[in-house]
Amino acid sequence: MTATPRTYWLEHAWLGTHVEPGVTVDVADGRVAAVRTGTPAPPPGAEILRGLTLPGLANAHSHAFHRALRSTVQVGSGTFWTWREVMYATAERLTPDSYHALARAVYAEMALAGITAVGEFHYVHHAPGGTPYADPNAMGEALLAAAAEAGIRITLLDTAYLSSGFGRPPTAHQLRFSDGDADAWAARSSLLKDRDHARIGAAVHSVRAVPAEQLSTVARWAEERRAPLHVHLSEQTAENDACREAHGCTPAQLLALHGVLGPRTTGVHNTHLTAEDIALIGGSGTGTCMCPTTERDLADGIGPAVALQNEGSPLSLGSDSHAVIDLFEEARAMELDERLRTRTRGHWTAAALLRAATVDGHAALGWDDTGVIETGARADLTTVALDSVRTAGPLPRLGAETAVFAATAADVRHTVVAGRHVVRDGAHTLVPDVPGALAQAIRDLRA
Repeated sequence: MTATPRTYWLEHAWLGTHVEPGVTVDVADGRVAAVRTGTPAPPPGAEILRGLTLPGLANAHSHAFHRALRSTVQVGSGTFWTWREVMYATAERLTPDSYHALARAVYAEMALAGITAVGEFHYVHHAPGGTPYADPNAMGEALLAAAAEAGIRITLLDTAYLSSGFGRPPTAHQLRFSDGDADAWAARSSLLKDRDHARIGAAVHSVRAVPAEQLSTVARWAEERRAPLHVHLSEQTAENDACREAHGCTPAQLLALHGVLGPRTTGVHNTHLTAEDIALIGGSGTGTCMCPTTERDLADGIGPAVALQNEGSPLSLGSDSHAVIDLFEEARAMELDERLRTRTRGHWTAAALLRAATVDGHAALGWDDTGVIETGARADLTTVALDSVRTAGPLPRLGAETAVFAATAADVRHTVVAGRHVVRDGAHTLVPDVPGALAQAIRDLRA
């Protein structure tokens, strides 16, 4: 994913604390070689990025195949659990080829939204019925190839999913998710390798999906590789109740007991937590990935993000089920949901929300050298138009506020990954017809 040396001139650039006009960025070997401020005109030969340029956005939690559910699950009423049955039926139809086609289009949609890295929480491992493919990682490899072809980075969070509930075997739908036990999961996952555009991480689907005595196997696998480890945590009150009944403690307490929490771990959702849970998560340095558009779509609830951050839990953002793919919407939704819950305003600054969408999101995915416009960082850039019907009017120095509280994914003009234009003037350079690719992949999946 490296690119030839080049120079970009940024009309306005977000440099982590403020908007700077006229910034020149030199790129070599896919990294920022120099950042020069005070350049009011583009240098000769520079590529011009008009608008507000941010570091590339990180989508820290994705289930690519959920994109096929968009709109179809809005018919009628129901709960998270009835939605899950529709999701299982979609997962049942996936093959390595159809998953590759769908994920390639979904990741291209992400690039159009300014996303330069995705954390793919991957658990559809085997054929229906649980029979392994000839290549036991055929589905994971399809996702890795899809990200490369769409031009973005990926952290494949290979997920242990071994049971349907506490003490219960997988259901028929879940057989293709399961490796049987955590040792078999670890053996298969160990065959996956990092590459230029990809990192291999791990995930515990949830405390209900991995027997307690096997949690430490997954945690140890990640620790030995210094890899990111993610887990769906306390998304539903029913899971909390079942965990207390089975183990006499909350899911967060169970994870702490078995060594899952820690600085390389991210809890996804972290919605229904006790004060003790919040202290455990924050005190261990465990991150929190909030997915507000999914949490509200599934009627999950509003998680205690402010309290978690105050206790030391870094925040990141994810589009999860892809009800929409828009990190600006995720960022402002976190603030606006908290305003609704508390009836007060100003829980995060725009700068803090951009940090969750950039540097802290990349760090949660194991890309510690990404998410800033600084010398030595990976040259990942996202440019937002400042002249659309949504963004026109505010002063350029208020670019952070405009990006977070006014812009949408539709305002992304350019996306640069490793110094290479992946989206130019709102068009994907590698996937010519992203809407057509999405429509075709979803039609084929439903056929």
